[in-house]
Amino acid sequence: MLALLRRRDFALLWVAGLISLAGNWMLYIALPISVYELTGSAAATSGIFVAGQIPGVAFGSVAGVFVDRWDRRATMVAANLFQGAVLLLLLPVDSPDRVWLVYVVAFAIAVGGQLFAPAENALLPRLVGEEHLLAANSLNALNNNLARLIGPPLGGGAVALFGLRGAALADAASFLLAAAMIAAISVSASPARAAVSEARAGVVGAWERFWREWVQGLRVIRQNRVLSVVFALAAVMSLGEGVFGVLIVVFTAEVLGGGAAELGWLMAGQAVGGLAGAALLATARRVPSARSLLGWGAVGLGLIDLLIFNYPAFISGIALGVALFVVVGVPATAAGTGETTLLQTATDDAHRGRVFGALGTTAGVAVVVGSILAGGLSERLGVVTVLNVQGIAYTVAGLGALVLLRGAGTAPAPVEEAPTVRGVPPAGSVPPTGSVPPTGSVPPTGGAS
Repeated sequence: MLALLRRRDFALLWVAGLISLAGNWMLYIALPISVYELTGSAAATSGIFVAGQIPGVAFGSVAGVFVDRWDRRATMVAANLFQGAVLLLLLPVDSPDRVWLVYVVAFAIAVGGQLFAPAENALLPRLVGEEHLLAANSLNALNNNLARLIGPPLGGGAVALFGLRGAALADAASFLLAAAMIAAISVSASPARAAVSEARAGVVGAWERFWREWVQGLRVIRQNRVLSVVFALAAVMSLGEGVFGVLIVVFTAEVLGGGAAELGWLMAGQAVGGLAGAALLATARRVPSARSLLGWGAVGLGLIDLLIFNYPAFISGIALGVALFVVVGVPATAAGTGETTLLQTATDDAHRGRVFGALGTTAGVAVVVGSILAGGLSERLGVVTVLNVQGIAYTVAGLGALVLLRGAGTAPAPVEEAPTVRGVPPAGSVPPTGSVPPTGSVPPTGGAS
């Protein structure tokens, strides 16, 4: 698997992803710290996270339509340039009355990510072919976890030494460098085109075409058993992540008796585990199937979560919690790698942008719902009870995925013709405008988002 790193195009995008993702993790730490220092308000600080979630819910599925129209390499370059330019809005933020610019930046950065992520995942199979997808996604997971370890300390240090301006300039530079490296990739990144029917000219015709393409993307998911199962499991796990994101703070304080430092150790432990899991997948001679990685990864994640949430009833101290957070990073990485690979292999090139865009929206909505439910349910049932329900849900959903995906092929399913919209012929009545070129030997992306 590591031989993929010796291929020029993959190495360019992998390093670009590491640089840019590390910059993003810097910003993830720098923004809330800076806002809290300027305002002293927890509510003002939480607004950053809300601003960052809205684009995924509102635009994720919509962005996928455009990813399936535009050159995907150019889309990634443009997204990185946009994100780098937007960060310059942080330079004048030096007082509470200018904090609103931070929310604008958090929102805009997330908008750029809604275009970048589907474009990257849609391009990946074109670059490596199905036989290398698991290896490529494993290396991407390694990349992501390296950035997760590198970025936060750099973000905290940058704010301490240079303030928010220094962190913003460093992250902007990471986006510009990533864009330059992605632009140097030589592989063709133009998407295959699905059949599109004739539409009326003007605004009405453009809206009708967009509506048909969006609906067709959703139809691809509904008609393909693999995609439907993966989406259902992703929704359950994202709902759980919303619950976890809120209650892990309460769990650390009320059950473990810790504070910010202890929470930081737990999160660092999970990053170390994710790095270890990605390294195991990237170097293993025999890797389980994507179905097994997804299903058993979810099961392992659920079971280890149950250990994490319940061990304090028998053993005091946080040391075992940190150790378990390291262990849980391994199945979490396996599940994510399996999910991405299954979506890529079960979707044809012409629809991958819409499928991954819809996944972003599904996950975003589920995280928001989980975050909202967490507070109310924990007050009624208790923190540990709600977290236990989350762990059980992961386990059951993972087992269900293993059963439902048994014997299911991953070849893209044919798409039924869409119904006529406002008198427009159904999609498929006009021959495709392009075709998928032969899969090249260029390896995958590193995720510069």
